[in-house]
Amino acid sequence: QVQFVESGGGLVHPGGSLRLSCAAPGFTLDGYAIGWFRQAPGKGREFVASISWRVTDTVYADSVKGRFTISRDNAKNTVYLQMNSLEPEDTAVYYCNMVNPTLRIRRPLFDDWGQGTQVTVSS
Repeated sequence: QVQFVESGGGLVHPGGSLRLSCAAPGFTLDGYAIGWFRQAPGKGREFVASISWRVTDTVYADSVKGRFTISRDNAKNTVYLQMNSLEPEDTAVYYCNMVNPTLRIRRPLFDDWGQGTQVTVSS
């Protein structure tokens, strides 16, 4: 079964940047669309961004559009989330998961979530 490993989070000031990584050791992401989700304290998990297998399309939540960029290196079996102009509202635990290849659906496919990586934006 797939096990996602997220990394790259940390504490940054507003306006700062972070790059998150999503890996799946022992499992190939070949053929799968991948999405990033986040969960803030007291809130449910929400969609952030997704990318198709062949990088032919990407989808972003309105709240991050223009600030975040999702990408992937299939040779490294890794998906990235470059986060710029971070805001306190971006504070959350970030997770990755497989998503429906029809990216507009914006739903995860697996119930097996990783540990996530904490992103904290504070002055």
